[in-house]
Amino acid sequence: MLVYRITKATYADRLVASGGAARWNSRGQFVIYTAATRALACLENVVHRSGEGLLDNFRVMVIEIPDTLPVVTIAPENLPDNWFDFQQYDACQRIGNDWLRMGQSAVLRVPSAIIPNEWNFLISPSHPDFSRIQLLRTEPFTFDPRIKG
Repeated sequence: MLVYRITKATYADRLVASGGAARWNSRGQFVIYTAATRALACLENVVHRSGEGLLDNFRVMVIEIPDTLPVVTIAPENLPDNWFDFQQYDACQRIGNDWLRMGQSAVLRVPSAIIPNEWNFLISPSHPDFSRIQLLRTEPFTFDPRIKG
């Protein structure tokens, strides 16, 4: 399976996580966020960056997750009501932190908070299977100037 991450060109040459807090992890928990499509990866950037932040030099990271690798899925129906609201970050972070702590898989499939029925894939760099996940290539990416962050 291929997944995609759009990031500043400076960080696009390797699979690393910042450890910054996000929807599915608390600060200090290292997770690489990817999306099922380039389009979803683009939208994720648009909602998390200001319009000015879309002017930098970006790349699409094309990442291969072997089909033989186990993937844990968090189904929307198993999440709290309004899980996608910012006020529910703590509930989602607990789920992601538990996944990291239990170490069942290197990949967690989570619903997109932006587009219903779309999926993001979280990758744990500390999992033993992480070495099987490969950055295949990077591609140039420019946000269309009509997109406003």
